[in-house]
Amino acid sequence: MEFINVVFNAARDGKLRRLKVFLDRRPKDEVRLLVSTRTSGATPLVMACRNGHRDVAEYLLERCAADPEQVGSVIFDGETIEGAPPLWCAAAAGHADIVHLLVARGVNVNATTRTHSTPLRAACFDGHHEIARFLVEHGANIEIANRHGHTCLMISCYKGHMNITQFLVERGARVNRRSIKGNTALHDCAESGSLSIMTFLIQNHAKLERDSYGMTPLLAAAVCGHTNIVEYLLARPDLVSRQEMVDALELLGATYVDKKNDLIAAIKYWKRALDKRFEDPLRQLPKPHSAELRPAYENVSEALTHHELDDLISDPDEMRMQALIVRERILGPAHPDTSYYIRYRGAVYADTGNFQRCIQLWMYALNMQQHILEPLSPLTQSSLLSFAELFSFMLSEGRNRLPAPQVPFDDIFQVFMRAVREVVQGQELVARQPLVDREYSYFTRTLTIAMNLLCLLTRLEERLTAGQLAELRQLVYELQRCRPLTRTGQTPLHVACTGDAATMGRYPICAFPSLPVVDLLLETGSDPNARDHAGNTPLHALAANKSFRSDVMRALIEAGAHVDTVNGERRTFSELIRKHPLCSKHPPLQLHRHLTLECLAARAVSRVPAYAAHVPPHLRHFVSTH
Repeated sequence: MEFINVVFNAARDGKLRRLKVFLDRRPKDEVRLLVSTRTSGATPLVMACRNGHRDVAEYLLERCAADPEQVGSVIFDGETIEGAPPLWCAAAAGHADIVHLLVARGVNVNATTRTHSTPLRAACFDGHHEIARFLVEHGANIEIANRHGHTCLMISCYKGHMNITQFLVERGARVNRRSIKGNTALHDCAESGSLSIMTFLIQNHAKLERDSYGMTPLLAAAVCGHTNIVEYLLARPDLVSRQEMVDALELLGATYVDKKNDLIAAIKYWKRALDKRFEDPLRQLPKPHSAELRPAYENVSEALTHHELDDLISDPDEMRMQALIVRERILGPAHPDTSYYIRYRGAVYADTGNFQRCIQLWMYALNMQQHILEPLSPLTQSSLLSFAELFSFMLSEGRNRLPAPQVPFDDIFQVFMRAVREVVQGQELVARQPLVDREYSYFTRTLTIAMNLLCLLTRLEERLTAGQLAELRQLVYELQRCRPLTRTGQTPLHVACTGDAATMGRYPICAFPSLPVVDLLLETGSDPNARDHAGNTPLHALAANKSFRSDVMRALIEAGAHVDTVNGERRTFSELIRKHPLCSKHPPLQLHRHLTLECLAARAVSRVPAYAAHVPPHLRHFVSTH
């Protein structure tokens, strides 16, 4: 391993002389092994190409027979790129000489990373025009899209690289091609504010289409606050309808409220939208009437006249609610920006100490997300986690700048109830689909958030009424009835005994292991001897926790947990706990006293050769765990 690190570090740092001294006299087979072994996910050649060391790359290829196609993991702009070929690394970093070297050796110019990004796309991302041209001239396919369906033309438009965009269009790039979510290169121009590229694409027959959210490039520019693009398209009635102009002006006003905090400009754009609605007396476009007043928006209704808009200036808070209403009406509840800005406004209220307004807005956004989105959506998870962090802050000590807020049981309980719903529906989703890491990761995260919320609820236990306690027990029972398991096979009881649940987001939420949570789970049916995929019981999970708690151990043992159950490594809790830093000198219990006669018998039987042939089927599993 030391030799491998020497080779890798020398290649990474461009130390050619050191490489030669170390490798020239070694056997070919050993050299080939040293240059093909990954260190930190990357090969020496990948790192040499990433860092622009052409002489090192050439030496590794010619003298050491390094595989020019072997992929590795590299970091660009703080993001880890998995499965990156050496050519991709050189193209992304702008090292044209290494790109020429690799192409001359016949590498596949269309080899992709794990996310299906090509070397050409990597060059387009950072504006390496000459490399992009060279790759296309040597067979790079300009239409290969990444896993999201984004093409090289789309990324060059988003990054504002006019020269590459012109080159790709000249080479026949499809200007109206759509990504998986339905956006085109014009959407990317609108989101980045590249007006010159947008006009170029329109001159080359690009069409203003709607994406899967119903967003046109005009609306996308309005949401992002790119006034130059909005004004350009407003002056093109041949491209956009009057209704689209009205929607864009109203969205732009909402953006000026929430994103730019310019209330005067927002009023100006909203007035222009009203004028546009009624500029044609024969085809007026009145605002859709809504009789529903939303308590989350403080029952504010949309302004319908210039006079009503002028009145908003005296009440900035009402104006901010107006912006949320406008955005929800135009974008719809399914658009991510709708719930994002509702949550953003709630966070602003929380920062000023108005927690109830924050909770009201966030609850409205969470209900919207769960009604519209599929179970286990990252957006829903983010909302649930934000609630957990907020409640944790409100319940914690050390609130120096703000008065200590009261946290009603009903608020946390309502969020916990929605988290349980997400877990139950997510379990059904995972059960009826093939095992996919992403879904299991999302499910594990959702379950862990729910456990954090449950932990927060147990902090209120002393002041709960009998009815509230009964409601809580019933909901915990519903959670366990669907038998949720994390991707490693852990039950909620395992989670309550580990420390992983305490580090979900940016801030610590709960301290696990938690005795009140463990007691509640055991009371509502948790199996104290359940085993995860590695054979660990909750006791094993507790022994692996740096914050070992003897009261949790006692609760598990009193509930019937076996101290001599072996995990997949044939280790018992008794063995593990003797090596724990907190228990090595002072064991918390005399564990031998908790061995039952049936456990001792099972251990004796397990040592008998071919015991399974003599043990009834219903007892074999019990014997095998001892």
